[in-house]
Amino acid sequence: MSAATRLRRLDEHAEIVVFERGGYVSFANCGLPYFVGGIIADRSALLLQTPQSLAARFRIEVHTGQEVVTIDRASRIVTVRDVHTGVRRAERYDNLVLAGGAMTALGRVDDSIPTFTLRTIDDVDHITATLDARSDLVTGTAVVIGAGFIGLEAVENLVHRGLSVVLVQRNSQVMSPLDPEMAALVLQRLKAAEVDVRLSTTVLSESDGLLTLSDGTTVTADLVILASGVYPDTSLARDAGLRIGESGGIWVDAQQRTSDEHVFAVGDGTEKTDAVDGRGTLVTMAGLANRHGRAAADTIAGVPTDAAPSLRTSIVGLFDLTIGMLGWSEHHLVAAGRPARVIHTHPDSHATYYPGADQMHIKLLVDPATDAILGAQIIGGAGVDKRIDILATAMAGGITASGLSRLELAYAPQYGSAKDPINQLGYVADNLAHGTVTSVQWHELDAAVERGETLVDVRSAAEFAVESIPGALNIPLDELRMRLDELPDSPLVVHCKVGQRGHTAARLLSQYGFVVRNLDGGYLTWAAGRTATESALQPERITP
Repeated sequence: MSAATRLRRLDEHAEIVVFERGGYVSFANCGLPYFVGGIIADRSALLLQTPQSLAARFRIEVHTGQEVVTIDRASRIVTVRDVHTGVRRAERYDNLVLAGGAMTALGRVDDSIPTFTLRTIDDVDHITATLDARSDLVTGTAVVIGAGFIGLEAVENLVHRGLSVVLVQRNSQVMSPLDPEMAALVLQRLKAAEVDVRLSTTVLSESDGLLTLSDGTTVTADLVILASGVYPDTSLARDAGLRIGESGGIWVDAQQRTSDEHVFAVGDGTEKTDAVDGRGTLVTMAGLANRHGRAAADTIAGVPTDAAPSLRTSIVGLFDLTIGMLGWSEHHLVAAGRPARVIHTHPDSHATYYPGADQMHIKLLVDPATDAILGAQIIGGAGVDKRIDILATAMAGGITASGLSRLELAYAPQYGSAKDPINQLGYVADNLAHGTVTSVQWHELDAAVERGETLVDVRSAAEFAVESIPGALNIPLDELRMRLDELPDSPLVVHCKVGQRGHTAARLLSQYGFVVRNLDGGYLTWAAGRTATESALQPERITP
């Protein structure tokens, strides 16, 4: 619909016809889980436009319940089937825009438990009708299969409806796009909300209202939500002989043209260009789909604009936790054989002396050769959305990681800090780029100790007594100068809680001739990484 409405604004005289196989057009699919949870109370608020409103305002002819089943490219004719009657008819086009979206990857379920996806208005109508019709579900159990964006949103909203929720995830962590030490923070929030999480687990079978899981247990379920992923709907394009990209989506050029100059493709079923490596990729985000719809209309109207590569910018909320992501993860970079400099920080959302500051957990991935930003992950409360958007803007604009230190950002104590968390990332990146300090990652620490490096905890004695990394020597930072003789004549790894005192200690010790590295992100990052490792080694089961 973004293509159709943009085209009308550019060309008042074009004939614009839309065929939609479902019953609705231009609805707020990102709001669907929140209608299920009752946070969005008015169903009509999800319906952004109707065929009637589009006809009145934009003179666009919209046909719902009409599926395009074939494309004759030589004659520029599509065959349209009425989904209710099966009657077919031919329609001619000058230019054709495909926006078929993505299909849900269905799991192994039968009809003994009400089972739904969560992608359309019909889906939420079925889910809410099921919940409303069965009052026992107020204290019943829902099973959500898949711990991605939709799965987590479904979990939160079903809990909000008063149901007990079992979350079944095939992988060894929730939110697969995150790196494990960051995903561990999401798992902690799920535990706090008393969600029964089953990691490294799949549904084997369903019978008589029972789901049999691969962890050897069975779950009595009143409702199942399938959120185990999507794949591009390319069947129409494939049958028409259009080129399919390396990612499995419909190939398009920079103006959204397919391999046929009269056919365009946009949305979740279409391949995007990745901003990090320039290759084809799949990104199923609403903002990108809308932007590319506009780009297709611009090209058809004769004012083409090249689509920008995708940064994969995304955000999701979960029980007052905000999870923001951008670019590539560390495990993605490692799998591709690309080196990366990794930075973890744990700043507050605004000045700590002003009430209400939330701690954020930030991970920045940097190209060590060029200082370019390759990716970022931020988890926390207030302020996450602001910082992930700043990093996305910096990445799109070619601002380096060190360059973040020089950004002039708005400051007042209720909004940020004089050294904004973004500036802090830049300072750390600059220090690493110029060799002022070197760091070791949480997953590299065991190997460093095995090589003979000594771990020195520079937090206070009181902090050390509460929690510590096994084998660490505790010498508080403020006592370090006076206790240098207690340090061994061997390489050192220093750490504090979040990395800042560790950096100061590393600078001090290096000037006294010690070979020293700072544990990146400090104890907090190490602890989250250890939690992730333990969860991966042993399937997690958290029963309320």
